[in-house]
Amino acid sequence: MEMTQNYQPYQGFFKRLTVLDWLYAVALLTASGVALLRFSHHMDYYEQIVLVLAAPTFALLGWNWKSVRWLIAVLALLSWCAISQYGGSLELANSKFLLKYLLSSQSAILWMSFLFFLSTIFYWGGLIARSALGYSIGSMLCWSSVIMGFTGMMVRWYESYLLGADIGHIPVSNLYEVFILFAMITALFYLYYEHQYKTRQLGPFVMLVISAAVGFLLWYTVKRDAAEIQPLVPALQSWWMKIHVPANFIGYGTFSLAAMVGVAYLVKSKGWLVDRLPALEVLDDVMYKAITVGFAFFTIATILGALWAADAWGGYWSWDPKETWALIVWLNYAAWLHMRLMKGLRGQVAAWWAVIGLLVTTFAFLGVNMFLSGLHSYGTL
Repeated sequence: MEMTQNYQPYQGFFKRLTVLDWLYAVALLTASGVALLRFSHHMDYYEQIVLVLAAPTFALLGWNWKSVRWLIAVLALLSWCAISQYGGSLELANSKFLLKYLLSSQSAILWMSFLFFLSTIFYWGGLIARSALGYSIGSMLCWSSVIMGFTGMMVRWYESYLLGADIGHIPVSNLYEVFILFAMITALFYLYYEHQYKTRQLGPFVMLVISAAVGFLLWYTVKRDAAEIQPLVPALQSWWMKIHVPANFIGYGTFSLAAMVGVAYLVKSKGWLVDRLPALEVLDDVMYKAITVGFAFFTIATILGALWAADAWGGYWSWDPKETWALIVWLNYAAWLHMRLMKGLRGQVAAWWAVIGLLVTTFAFLGVNMFLSGLHSYGTL
């Protein structure tokens, strides 16, 4: 009887799936299978496993969050349009109109940056003017930013292979690339919570941290010519990078989101914007869920990082500054969750802790690169 009851939620879930849901899953499986047949000789078996698991993963995600479906479709279409324009030569990036002004990696990422800034303005306009239209435009612009950012990353991945098979790599290897990844992950998680809680009133706060990241990205691009694709240093020539870095930045993104929700919580608890922000219970719940997701992925990333370190440097842990500060970040959020689950941590203390946690995380992400040196010095500013 108990086993039957445990299966009922799953049976109910599958019964709710429509023909379109199954067609979406079949399309993903077909695309994954075709890619495996055509390009498996370019992949090691770890990459083949990731490709095989991608289809059911995105199927489940698309079943639970319908917006992911058209996001994947639009990204596939734009990426294909861009790649088909190159004709196997990177030199065409400056001569083809579509590439030069829209779909080359640098153009798409510049559009992403502009749209994120514009989205922030409209979200704040919606908050200040209590305008549903402002919020709606802000949300659409945020989605557009995510589309252009992911398109830029996919095209950049292709461009790196046009430079040479020995240069080609997934674009998560330097500060320029991971800041793009950070902005998109933070935005995607925000858009998910916007959908789940049916409120756009957190957008003005979350978009501030995304705009700050984009502002740094643009400064870094100009200051260091960071948009230029560079060969990987030996320590990064590992398949571990492809899973460690994205997991890490899911943690960074959700911790940042939680901090900005914490700011909104503190603003409302002080009696400001009381009628323009969601209920304190909603803010508290979003903050808790974001930190929980971030902690799970940051834990996975830390374990993967240790395995990568053993492979690259011969030891799982060396108390390198980056490793030490990653541990501090992990302990900070482990303590937050412990106090939440064991002691019922709520209210302004939890919000202030989440905000301070962002400062700790920022130092672990950027401060270590700026002020300390170690085995991770390839990420310096």
